Amino acid sequence: MTTALYRRYRPEAFGEMIGQSQVTEPLMTALRGDRVGHAYLFSGPRGCGKTTSARILARCLNCAQGPTDTPCGTCESCIELGRGGGGSLDVVEIDAASHNGVDDARDLRERAVFAPARDRFKIFILDEAHMVTPQGFNALLKLVEEPPDHVKFIFATTEPEKVIGTIRSRTHHYPFRLVPPAAMLEYVGSLCESEGVVVDPGVLPLVVRAGGGSPRDTLSLLDQLIAGSEGAVTYERAVALLGYTHAELLDEIVDALAASDAGAVFAAVDRVVQTGQDPRRFVDDLLERLRDL
Repeated sequence: MTTALYRRYRPEAFGEMIGQSQVTEPLMTALRGDRVGHAYLFSGPRGCGKTTSARILARCLNCAQGPTDTPCGTCESCIELGRGGGGSLDVVEIDAASHNGVDDARDLRERAVFAPARDRFKIFILDEAHMVTPQGFNALLKLVEEPPDHVKFIFATTEPEKVIGTIRSRTHHYPFRLVPPAAMLEYVGSLCESEGVVVDPGVLPLVVRAGGGSPRDTLSLLDQLIAGSEGAVTYERAVALLGYTHAELLDEIVDALAASDAGAVFAAVDRVVQTGQDPRRFVDDLLERLRDL
């Protein structure tokens, strides 16, 4: 069984991240200058690298050569926190969606008191941090404000406004954003070359568009196309799977509109209806084509 693309190509250093320079560059500067804060808030859309960046920051802080802006990748901590690693005892990832109450916060406080088992810092990564209850956040407030020297907190959330202000004000807030299409297109193109995958022209722009700026979603869709293709990933297969309107049909409609040929326009629209395509997707595709003219 093969590992999913988004897991095989999960970045292991800030230099491997795409489209998030507004986050990675300041963090690397802080690491180089030994000005790392005790608590961070990573916010942004799903699948854009928040949890991955939290793990990279943990690698940078606990690397045997660190703290460093580029993990060595060979020490025990780096290996444990890298792709395929089993995780580190000193880096605790908590799913805040299911551990969000006062009792969970008290348990975290008790665990934070103890020194790291091996590494430099004990790092707590709270994923889906917006799911923590106000009571849970209040129970953590004093610890986040004045943690032991060996403790670091990284909160990751898609909804930073739901993290109570008293917690937000005690963190360094880094907003992540969706990756621009040009950067994503270049990335998936190089990935296909690395994988030796042949892709028809026009396929990757469709994948990038369907991924909506999320590297994880984009790679998941590409993985699905590759898995369902024999040899090359064809444009026809991509259009059918992703639900987009075929470029030839869009060209026909644009030409018919330019020629004021109402009959040809209605015939093309009828083909869309007869094939069971989502009319809203068709309208979106047509509007995008018209914008590109």
